[in-house]
Amino acid sequence: MILFDSHCHLYDDKYEGNAEEIVKNAHDNNVLYMINIGTDKETSELVVKQALTFDGVYAVIGLYPEFCNDDMVDFSFVEKLLCDKVVAIGEIGLDYHGENVNRENQKKHFIEQIDLANKLDLPVVIHSRDADMDMLEILKTHKINKGFVMHCFSSSLEIAKEIIKLGGYISIAGPVTFKNAHGLIDIVKYVPLDRLLIETDAPYLCPEPLRGRRNEPANVRFTAQKIADIKEMSLEEFAKATTQNAIDFYRIN
Repeated sequence: MILFDSHCHLYDDKYEGNAEEIVKNAHDNNVLYMINIGTDKETSELVVKQALTFDGVYAVIGLYPEFCNDDMVDFSFVEKLLCDKVVAIGEIGLDYHGENVNRENQKKHFIEQIDLANKLDLPVVIHSRDADMDMLEILKTHKINKGFVMHCFSSSLEIAKEIIKLGGYISIAGPVTFKNAHGLIDIVKYVPLDRLLIETDAPYLCPEPLRGRRNEPANVRFTAQKIADIKEMSLEEFAKATTQNAIDFYRIN
């Protein structure tokens, strides 16, 4: 059995520089593929360095919505970091939660990064929080040529249906294992198996039975088991399907 963690942050300070240990533990638990996600220039540089260092680790680079509130932002680092192990642009999108949010600037820079992904022939990893309607409007009017995935999906079933209509993937993280995850369970039941990815968003969102601890890619197995149970299939079948989905989406040889 092979598992694929489609979204993690191996450079995070919570790992105290022990990425090698985290990757080894993932491999020991059958998580042979990990997508390491950058959020700005510095972390994008780090995910590329780690992807070139560790087997089974791939990089996604771009500018997170939090850093897109200003009128002018600089994406020039993206093309400078391109290599065979950079597999997508992300995590990009919209985040209207909190203070000092400039929605218009976020939308403008999200579209600019979609255009960049199309230019570079890469798929897109999307972060969306409290921004469903604006997100859908952009996705309907600005085609992403190589596809997109909604990372750590937490919106409604209705939004999930719209994402599937647009050809997107839905990625599910640890909260599906929580006791109050009724809405996510309905979404998992609805989303076709060939449109599902799984992730940890490590070091965040640790699943049950480890909730509250520092998360790591090895723990994607708990999310996989929960969704396999919801889908009424074996863990091995589910792992095979979602691993292949991620390999196809990220175009990994």
